[in-house]
Amino acid sequence: MKQSKLFTVAITFTLLSEMLLGCAGPTTTPISASRLAFSTNRDGNGEIYVMDADGSNPTNLTNSPAHEGTAAWSPDGSKITFVSARDDNYEIYVMDADGSNQQRLTNNLNRVFFPPVWSPDGSKIAFSSNRDDDWEIYVMDADGYNLTNLTNSPGWDFLPAWSPDGSKIAFISARDSNEEIYVVDADSSNPTNLTNSPDDDDFPAWSPDGSKIAFNSSRDDNWEIYVMDADGSNQTNLSNSPNDDFLPVWSPDGSKIAFVSARDGNSEIYVVDADGSNPTNLTNNPADDLWPAWAP
Repeated sequence: MKQSKLFTVAITFTLLSEMLLGCAGPTTTPISASRLAFSTNRDGNGEIYVMDADGSNPTNLTNSPAHEGTAAWSPDGSKITFVSARDDNYEIYVMDADGSNQQRLTNNLNRVFFPPVWSPDGSKIAFSSNRDDDWEIYVMDADGYNLTNLTNSPGWDFLPAWSPDGSKIAFISARDSNEEIYVVDADSSNPTNLTNSPDDDDFPAWSPDGSKIAFNSSRDDNWEIYVMDADGSNQTNLSNSPNDDFLPVWSPDGSKIAFVSARDGNSEIYVVDADGSNPTNLTNNPADDLWPAWAP
């Protein structure tokens, strides 16, 4: 099976280099979307940081000797899910958004990978795991119970993203020999291929109103940020950079997209207007900064 450059980089960065990175959140009460979480290895291992949306006031939230990352905010901003290797295996944890009350939600000898993501109503968490000897999308209740395999495909399926209304989940699938973006109903019915490109398309992210999906594509010989309508139509290159741009996420009001770019020689967090204009480097650090996430 063909494996994309970006997925290979992600696997290597997280599984081989033991630098699993993530994105985290606010205090125990919801905070303004003027804050952005991200992950970084600037302290020598994967840690979760939060900063103001202009890049100021970066703060380490995890301060753990274990490698931790790929986190996600709960819809109300009160909790954060993240992946941690503190038990010698990557598992999903949840904590209050100030870092307190950390609890493990999964307990399996196989790996979980990529951000565990909350359903819009906060009742469920979707994630990727290879516990069935093949990467699949799983859904569980927010307390870790009632685990369900959503995809059950012989090809790799990973990186789920809930639609804002909770009715659908977009994800990456290699079931067609290369990585494409699919969408499936939240009950696992009606899987639909949205991209159908001869090159790899990865990392889907819904706009807040559910009308568009941002994603990565290698169709221009390097990784670019694309945006398409939610039915797969009108696919447009948003970043147009000679360097790799990846991991797009929308701001809560839909006016901006944060992403990771290697245009300055290492991975940095950038933000652009939703039409691709006004790119701004937020992190400016010699370490790699990844997995941006806006406060709810």
